[in-house]
Amino acid sequence: MSRVSGKVVLITGGARGVGAATARRLVARGAKVVLVDLDRGPLAELEAELGAHATSITGDVLSLEQMEAAVAHGVQRFGGIDVCVANAGISSYGSVLAVDPAAFRQVVDVNLTGVFHTVRAALPQLIERRGYVLVVSSLAAYAAAPGLVAYNASKAGAEHFANALRIEVAHRGVKVGSAHMSWIDTPLVRDAKQDLSAFRMMLDRLPGPLGQTTSVEACADAFVAGIGRRATRVSVPRWVNAIRWLKPAMTTTLGEREARRHAPEIVPLMDQEVAALGRSMSARTAALQSEAEPERTPAP
Repeated sequence: MSRVSGKVVLITGGARGVGAATARRLVARGAKVVLVDLDRGPLAELEAELGAHATSITGDVLSLEQMEAAVAHGVQRFGGIDVCVANAGISSYGSVLAVDPAAFRQVVDVNLTGVFHTVRAALPQLIERRGYVLVVSSLAAYAAAPGLVAYNASKAGAEHFANALRIEVAHRGVKVGSAHMSWIDTPLVRDAKQDLSAFRMMLDRLPGPLGQTTSVEACADAFVAGIGRRATRVSVPRWVNAIRWLKPAMTTTLGEREARRHAPEIVPLMDQEVAALGRSMSARTAALQSEAEPERTPAP
């Protein structure tokens, strides 16, 4: 029997990409899933596809109240929450000098404050059921990429959030892990490739496997395996774990040598392309964030 069989797993960012693929694999192994996302259409379609072992609720990770409502929905539907996957995340384009400050704030809010809201809402259930939290961070927490500063900073913060949480809840029987992925073939990465030749250039010039893209399906397989063993870290691909051990060296002059060599060409090009686009996010992400904005702002 699968180690996830019978578990109830709440997944934010569950409508597309890694979240959706993880949900499919969990259900195939006998788990039940509570899907949370802003993207109503794909969310409803995935719930219908997965049938009785899935339920969904539209929710914004920037609202603690909406995350609490998502947890309550899962408890009402399936009796409790055993696992929380804090997966919702976005990115922005452009250097510190060029990125839209509002986009920078949104990325940090979604990728870090959103993790806090998700975990805060789920934690009472996880303590009661001695559950597991998987915080989705990134390879970017170990090694920075130019032009993606908000993403780098927020994912480093998410990793350290998981590290602190692990210590806080260990005596309560709750396990905490962080997931660290290189480039995954998600809508986020595909949008960046479509929008920016500078992004494609950056991937092409990364040495060895660092610029290669991993399938969503392979990433989801790793997530499900990590959930099953209540892993402290999930690395996708596995070589990402080696970068974790090399992290102190990655911020030395030697470790930054390749990035510094290409930055004078890539960063100005990215900034020019961002200015031409007139936005610092993908069109899809910007639309979803804009749609959610009225509900985030309290009425006067």
